[in-house]
Amino acid sequence: MHRFYLPNRLKDEKIILLLRRHPFIIFLKILLWVVVAVLPLIFYFILGETIQGFFNHDLFGPLIVVFTSILYLYVWLFAFTSWVDYYLDVWIVTNERIINIEQKALFSRTVSEQKLYRVQDVTAELKGFFPTFLNYGDVQIQTAGEQQHFIFKQVPNPNEVAKKITQLAEQNKKLHHLIDAPLAGQHSAE
Repeated sequence: MHRFYLPNRLKDEKIILLLRRHPFIIFLKILLWVVVAVLPLIFYFILGETIQGFFNHDLFGPLIVVFTSILYLYVWLFAFTSWVDYYLDVWIVTNERIINIEQKALFSRTVSEQKLYRVQDVTAELKGFFPTFLNYGDVQIQTAGEQQHFIFKQVPNPNEVAKKITQLAEQNKKLHHLIDAPLAGQHSAE
């Protein structure tokens, strides 16, 4: 975690949580693309003798090869895009702030951040059989800033993550209150 790039790192800032979606999510996506990739082979083995005539035809043979090649190019493209989306969606919680890095498309990324002392509410949500069984879900963070709502999607151990963020936010609020209190006293004395 120490070698992870932290955008706009603050002085004495440490990464507390570095979160990605649960590995089961990428497993499901890759499984889908593997099934799509295997379908032409299944059709070929089931309908082998019937289709063999089409492969030997002067017009249909090359067309089948071209369309099958296009299908496999799309499978690779969408599988790669699924992996990039999984790997580059990162949620970082430091001792000072929350950073939300979301890959929207292959060449589109959104980075937003919020100070921890602005966190007002943290909610963990598990819905469905697999999320409950494998313990992954969404963590929703309500803040008092411009970006009012952060959602950590399909992260492992959402209840523990929500608990940790709540603890860090409370510690950060106390720390900022202690720092701001002497400054407020100086202004009122002047």
